[in-house]
Amino acid sequence: MSVIKINEKDFEAVVLKSEKPVIVDFFATWCGPCKMLAPVLHELADGHDDFSVVQVDVDEDPNLARAYGIVSIPTLIAFKNGEPVATSVGYVDRERILALVK
Repeated sequence: MSVIKINEKDFEAVVLKSEKPVIVDFFATWCGPCKMLAPVLHELADGHDDFSVVQVDVDEDPNLARAYGIVSIPTLIAFKNGEPVATSVGYVDRERILALVK
């Protein structure tokens, strides 16, 4: 499954009501570290069926970013059973991302 871009109206259905873990990438199109992280997230999303990876553009959905306390990007938040369980800020490697959902 590939990375999907979602917005505030999709967030509840796609993230909070998901039966499997979800990694949410809060990003911006102009952000250099976000651009570096994107291929890693796409690789993980394509290679794993046990969790989902979604992206939220903080410029398009500032209320959602504010609701989750996003002050730096990229910020990854792992959700399980509708609850945030782990957070990572800045560029991280594949292993650190996988550790968020384990």
